[in-house]
Amino acid sequence: MRQGPRGVPRRARGTGPRLPRTRAGRRRLVRAVMAACVLALLPATWQHLAADDRLRTAADVPRTEVAVVFGAGLWNGEPSPYLAHRLDAAAGLYRAGRIEVVLVTGDNSREDYDEPDAMRAYLTRHGVPGARIVSDYAGFDTWDSCVRARRIFGVDRAVLISQGFHVRRAVALCEAAGISSYGVGVDEPHDATWYYGGVREILAAGKAAMDATFRPDPRFLGPEEPGVERALADASADAADRGRRAPHRAP
Repeated sequence: MRQGPRGVPRRARGTGPRLPRTRAGRRRLVRAVMAACVLALLPATWQHLAADDRLRTAADVPRTEVAVVFGAGLWNGEPSPYLAHRLDAAAGLYRAGRIEVVLVTGDNSREDYDEPDAMRAYLTRHGVPGARIVSDYAGFDTWDSCVRARRIFGVDRAVLISQGFHVRRAVALCEAAGISSYGVGVDEPHDATWYYGGVREILAAGKAAMDATFRPDPRFLGPEEPGVERALADASADAADRGRRAPHRAP
């Protein structure tokens, strides 16, 4: 092969992408790049608009019967710090009487990895009775968790608990799945994990928009489960029992 200047083969020269040479061509390129950026940001914009008026703090979230806590990984069989913080928020809402039942939804796709049982154990250690905790073992992603909460467990209104960078997507998807939702975002230090989560959310927004548009079935659907209904009935029975035992004041 003949060599060009500085030993570059002539056949290799000029084979890379070229910028347009005319001013009109450069304008078209800039417009195409801008259009691609806008399209890439549309899903994230949709999430923000869908969730903006549904976000609350733990102090001002309306009283709601059911809270949904999404899995966030295990460390040596125990909830990761981010997941523990979500569960702490749920336990706090339960103790404050803002919720009655907690639906824990996570991954149990293999025998040696069980997010829901680890979440249940953590909540019971922090004062939530086991009878008020319902486990969804097939919450493999946020869309699956939302659809299963509605179609399998019969949840139509819920408080969703996650980190701030994820809770908007959770609210947008659960609303699309038919659940009237409020989102409580757990505060976290802005460390490397937090920044990673924020970047991941930008990438996940596209899939979320596709899920909300086409509404696919979850990876595993299965039969309806009465767990939430039974837990709420147990809560109502406890409330009635407390009412009967409460001392009555004379008029």
